[in-house]
Amino acid sequence: MKVYTTDKVRNVAILGHGGAGKTTIVEAMAYLSGVTNRMGKVTDGNTISDYDKEEQKRGFSISTSVVPIEWGDTKINILDTPGFFDFVGEVEEAVSAADGAIIVINGKSGVEVGTQKAWDICEKYHLPRLICVTGMDDDNASFKQVVSDLQQMYGKKIAPFHFPLRANEKFVGYINVISKEAHKWDRNGNTIPTDMPDDATDNLETLREALVEAVAETSEELMERYFDGEEFSEDEIREALRVSVHDGSIIPISCACGLEAHGIYTLLDDIVKYLPGPDTLECKAINTRTNEPFDADYDFKKPKSAYIFKTIVDPFIGKYSLIKVTSGVIKTDDVLYNDEKYMDDKVGKVYVLRGNKPMEVPELHAGDIGALAKLNKVATTDTLSTKANSVMFPRTSISRPYTSKRYNPVNKADVDKVSQSLQKICQEDLTVKMVNDGENHQTLLYGIGDQQLDVVVSKLQDKYKVQITLERPRVAFRETLRKKSDVEAKYKKQTGGHGQYGHVKMTFEPSGDLETPYVFETMVVGGTVPRNYYPAVEKGIIESVEKGPVAGYPVVGVKAVLYDGSYHPVDSSEMAFKTASIQAFKKGFMAASPILLEPISTLKVVVPDSYTGDIMGDLNKRRGRVLGMNPMPGGKQEIVADIPTSELYGYNTDLRSMTGGAGTFSYEFARYEQAPSDVQEKEIAARAEEE
Repeated sequence: MKVYTTDKVRNVAILGHGGAGKTTIVEAMAYLSGVTNRMGKVTDGNTISDYDKEEQKRGFSISTSVVPIEWGDTKINILDTPGFFDFVGEVEEAVSAADGAIIVINGKSGVEVGTQKAWDICEKYHLPRLICVTGMDDDNASFKQVVSDLQQMYGKKIAPFHFPLRANEKFVGYINVISKEAHKWDRNGNTIPTDMPDDATDNLETLREALVEAVAETSEELMERYFDGEEFSEDEIREALRVSVHDGSIIPISCACGLEAHGIYTLLDDIVKYLPGPDTLECKAINTRTNEPFDADYDFKKPKSAYIFKTIVDPFIGKYSLIKVTSGVIKTDDVLYNDEKYMDDKVGKVYVLRGNKPMEVPELHAGDIGALAKLNKVATTDTLSTKANSVMFPRTSISRPYTSKRYNPVNKADVDKVSQSLQKICQEDLTVKMVNDGENHQTLLYGIGDQQLDVVVSKLQDKYKVQITLERPRVAFRETLRKKSDVEAKYKKQTGGHGQYGHVKMTFEPSGDLETPYVFETMVVGGTVPRNYYPAVEKGIIESVEKGPVAGYPVVGVKAVLYDGSYHPVDSSEMAFKTASIQAFKKGFMAASPILLEPISTLKVVVPDSYTGDIMGDLNKRRGRVLGMNPMPGGKQEIVADIPTSELYGYNTDLRSMTGGAGTFSYEFARYEQAPSDVQEKEIAARAEEE
């Protein structure tokens, strides 16, 4: 592939609901641009962007892939993103490198939750966008209904550029709303002019009036001319649209059939015409030496800098850092500086990735997307620059994972290999995390949802040849007491020579501080227990609170007082008093009405207004206490509740089921509270069985 200058580059993310036809659209673009001579199919597992075995096996995209194509004199870097919600991190990475987006909507399914999420992420990142209604070859597809639903949701800014032309219940062409011309496809897929059908005239006038009205609202001058009844020329409309699409005040919508590559030609033309190139955009960083702003602005004349927006780690093709060049020109053998890691990296070869196929190029200009191989210790969201002009770009905000499962290697000998393989997967997907929970003696795997964790298990088996099992994680309960007890314990052991003797009398009661494991005090009178044995008694307490006598959980909120005892001048030792202390603790704790404390989390659930009743009812079933509701933009509500952490297992799946995928949640630990008796009994029995 040849080198393209900044003004001849377009970076476009393909967004939409899972199964809307995004990958098929990308395949059609690659076919029309001459990248392939035959269109692949998702069902056949032979598309350019779904190259991973997991994607081919499951029939949907799992990770973002880059497919650069050449269209006329312009290079379009297409970022094909997953539509399923578990892989939102891949979407966020893609959007951080995109300058525009295409939201794909299935004409049969209509506006879905994934469509709204795609819109929201475009709003968050201020991305200009086009909308493509695909699947128009389906008899049940309704372009008119999709347009109506979008206009109802987002207003007059939704402006159809084309609408479908049907004959004998088939999608045979399209009508251009701007030029008021009808086109149909011949056998070779080329468009040819055709007569305007009589039944399309009324629809055309309605849509064109809406488009012209949207154009008129872009400036006062055009608004005055519109009210004076003046006609806008086609060039005036297109120029106004170009400006309006850039600032997001108009969202063009067109129609297509990805499987037949119909409507894709005009979509590619619209990308070049209406979506902005990097040369028109701002790009800001901070100089790490001076803390002054650095205006990179995709200027090829400025010092070199690049942002790593994604990492690919594959046991077969190696490690690639996908970059977007933010200033200057990146060339082979350049030395780039990573301020985050305080180290230089020499660029070997510069690549452009098409799916999983690297193509070597001599250089990448500002605004372009490419890949660097085998860089040392760099990670996604790192910045590369020069040592003389060391800069750092704001890191992409990646969704935090809240779904966790405990994992164990099937083969105990694979522990290290599993850990290393998971680290590579975590480098690729920032929403997958490993956490070592030492308190509960478990290792946890976090992800956005269960489907993502299943994919990780499958990848480990297929790519890295190791197997793990996923189970429900243990919850970190605590033990404490409610009453006061007074006990004594004597440790006496006689063997040949010196024996062992330690004798303590102690009280145990609540300390009132559940943040601290224990408080130790002494009230010994008359030296019945010598002072030099006090530390040994406390060591016994320290050891005892690590694993409580009820169910083996850590103990909190205990006040232990040593008030009497006895010693032997020859046989007493630190070990004897420590052992006596442990015995006293166990006896005293069990005599003071011990209870289990369960962790309580503060949960925040964001859902559309219509689902609030269902959510609150479900929270009540989970022993949750609703604390309040906060109205959110876009007709949504944030429900805040306290809920036992153990009740959050599987909540992600249930929430999606209740809301059709529209709900999101987050939580954080709040405090410990006494667990109900049935929960305590169940937990004690489970721990006893485990032991």
